[in-house]
Amino acid sequence: MTAIEATDLRSPITRAGYEYWLLKKGDRPYPARADFDPLLEQPKLSRNLVLVDVERDPVDFRYRYIGTAVRENMAAEWTGKRMSEIPMQRAPNPIWRHHLWVLEHRRPRFYRPAYLGPHRQFKFIESAQLPLGLHGGEIDMMMVFVDFLRKSA
Repeated sequence: MTAIEATDLRSPITRAGYEYWLLKKGDRPYPARADFDPLLEQPKLSRNLVLVDVERDPVDFRYRYIGTAVRENMAAEWTGKRMSEIPMQRAPNPIWRHHLWVLEHRRPRFYRPAYLGPHRQFKFIESAQLPLGLHGGEIDMMMVFVDFLRKSA
């Protein structure tokens, strides 16, 4: 699963999520979680929002919040689980590698993998994975906007 550029985002949801992040980021490398209140500021986007805690020693990623649109279209409920606990997401899975890339490069990452969930009408998932951290320091969380792209009619 290769990354795409922000200019290649097809979904209005992932584009709006990225623009929301950019607005809050300002001239910093990335914003802090405290800068956002997506449930109030962007209620429509919050349905497609995933918040992921970054854990260290060892590195892992824990799902803190999964919006209703994401939960409805995935195969399982992962809130509170670490990626290392989910066979299809643990290292060296591409999703894990994209999370790790954001940590290492301290920049957003965008990708569009094939949809493997329970609904036949979707072909791809489009994701904008955005780092969060205090004052440009260590990334402690990621804000991820996810949309499900339908197969062409």
